[in-house]
Amino acid sequence: MRILHTMLRVGNLQRAIDFYTQILGMTLLRKSENPEYKYTLAFLGYASNPEQAEIELTYNWGVEQYEMGTAYGHIALGMPDVYAACERIKAAGGKVTREAGPVKGGSTIIAFVTDPDGYKIELIQR
Repeated sequence: MRILHTMLRVGNLQRAIDFYTQILGMTLLRKSENPEYKYTLAFLGYASNPEQAEIELTYNWGVEQYEMGTAYGHIALGMPDVYAACERIKAAGGKVTREAGPVKGGSTIIAFVTDPDGYKIELIQR
């Protein structure tokens, strides 16, 4: 077994695609529309399955906002330099909500960014 994708519901599909591609550097892998059931899917990632898991953005036509709830935590992305990634993200207009630095009680370098729909994304230095 392996993780294939994580699905996020978004209120503006193009805005979300722009964030994940232009700010986080992912690639739009495929997109499909289902007019009968009024939704559009977009799959993004740094590579496609089976090499890596993907992010599935689901836009339900006419729904512009969702409640986050208290169960969702974050998606984590590994990278070689979290400090540099934060600078690139801010320069591209992204929102860094926790600057790069050691995790509390440890030495791993982390940061957090938030996508346009409010989903948290943790950056972990590897």
